[in-house]
Parts: sequence; structure tokens; C-alpha cells
Amino acid sequence: MNERINFLKQADIFYRFSASQLEMVAGICHEQTFQMGQDIVEENSASNELYIITQGEVDILVNPALVGGPGSEPRQVTVATLRRGQSFGEVALVDEGLRSATVRASQKDTRLLVIPRERLMLLCESYPPLGYRLMYNLAADLAMKIRNTDLRIRGKLLYDRPE
Repeated sequence: MNERINFLKQADIFYRFSASQLEMVAGICHEQTFQMGQDIVEENSASNELYIITQGEVDILVNPALVGGPGSEPRQVTVATLRRGQSFGEVALVDEGLRSATVRASQKDTRLLVIPRERLMLLCESYPPLGYRLMYNLAADLAMKIRNTDLRIRGKLLYDRPE
């Protein structure tokens, strides 16, 4: 349990959580290990879990062919690599929609803390200060990821234009 709490302390999404709040979250999560090349979640699949990386790295991959267009052939493109302390699956906490990307372990023995949405939402409802802090951190994390994506898109549009 102490090891889980220490990992949660390092995760951006649990920034400024009290010791008791971290303990409550640690009590609802479990750990999973993935090997290099193993998919954790697949794009367009249903999933309702939040993941915190405790060891290793994961690649975030998207298939551009899913939006169609001429010459669209199925392939996966790495759009980001996440490391220890980072999280993914935040959008599933908000809308319970399909996964927007495939997440694949990019190192051997990649360890994750897995937090089921239902249990986390129950915790948020039972302890409003915890829920407020989580949603605040979640919004900040998603805003940072959106800004980063926006910069990448702008760079692509600026530098990859045909002459």
C-alpha cells in the first residue's frame, strides 16, 4: 500500500492530494505489468480505467486512416511517449467514450496502477474535496495535453505544407 501511495504522489493528476486522500485512492487501484510491444488499450475500444505509469514507458499511437481521405491506409503513428508519473485514460473518466488512441508498452516490465472509473467516481462523490481536487488536476492535465497537441498541429501545418 505504501508503494502505491508513493507512486500516486508522483503522478501529476494527484498533485496536492492529502495523505489520507492518497490512501483512499491507493485502496481502489491495482497494479498490472505489461511487456514491450504489448497493447494496454486499443483505439476505438471501450475502456473505463485510468492508468498511472509507475515503471517503464508507453507509446500513444493513432491510426490516421480512421478519419478517411485519399490514400488512407491502416497504420499506427506514435504521437507521444509517456513515462513514470504520467497518466492516460483521463478522457474515459469524463465521457466514458471509446479510446482515442492505442497505448502500447514500449519497455519491458512496464508497470501501471489501474484505477477503475466506477470506484474513483464513487470516491469523488463520497468525498467532495477529493473529487474537486481530482477534477481540477484532471482539467489542468488535459489542458496541457491539448496545448501540446495544438502546437504540434501548428508545426505540422507550418512546416509540412507542399510547396
